[in-house]
Amino acid sequence: MKNCFLVFTVLVFLSCNNNNKEKDKITAATPAIPVSNDTAAKASPIADAATILAKRQVPVLCFHHISDKPMGEYGLSPALFAADLQAMADSGYQTILPDQLYNYLAKGAPIPEKSFMLTYDDTDEEQFSIAGPEMAKHHFKGVYFIMTISIGRPRYMSKEQIKQLADDGNVIAAHTWDHHMVTKYNDSDWNKQLTESKLKLETITGKPVDYFAYPFGLWNQAAFQPLQQRGIKMAFQLSTKMDTTQPLYTVRRMIVPGTWSTSGFMKAMKSTFHL
Repeated sequence: MKNCFLVFTVLVFLSCNNNNKEKDKITAATPAIPVSNDTAAKASPIADAATILAKRQVPVLCFHHISDKPMGEYGLSPALFAADLQAMADSGYQTILPDQLYNYLAKGAPIPEKSFMLTYDDTDEEQFSIAGPEMAKHHFKGVYFIMTISIGRPRYMSKEQIKQLADDGNVIAAHTWDHHMVTKYNDSDWNKQLTESKLKLETITGKPVDYFAYPFGLWNQAAFQPLQQRGIKMAFQLSTKMDTTQPLYTVRRMIVPGTWSTSGFMKAMKSTFHL
């Protein structure tokens, strides 16, 4: 009886030992799961200001009114807008969105050689009804900086239109509640102008709002911390130099007026962004 028990014990030991060896073989043969590029980009450190400022600039175009009616220097006709976009497409330009620009500037991620961004300010309805279909002809996407006080008013976009833009792959971003200048804000202004308007846009689209455009393009260094505290990753101004300490919060844009011909627009864009 003792001999039988001894034999059984030895067999069990040998079986367990063999199973462990097989597990070791399987483990050794199984390749490690690679980290995705997105995961790696999120984990990588943010570049310092000097590195960001030294990068090749990406043209960021800013549009307001697109109408045949006189709209001042911030307006251009639908025909001229169409011609400008056609020229960009014919020249081989491709639109990128803020996440791509952020990852290019802050993380060194690659972007197409001829990248540019289309941005729209102030919630004008023609940005949906005219700019949207025109962009679709070229498979372009855009960034819509929304002033939330105007949503649903005559001549401005509705909640449904803003949601449609987001669903179609465009980016909805913040442009304050009522276009009040950031340089005049106090703490309560930040809550009204950004915290509340950001939440409203996120409720409409179901997507995070990570980007911001300064009204009138005016900014000061005091704005950087409140923007960071409210989850803004990158902020856009107009034509002044980028801040040497926080370039991600002073990304440059160029307004495209209706007084330029298409060839004049292309020349100005290349000069402005040193292309």
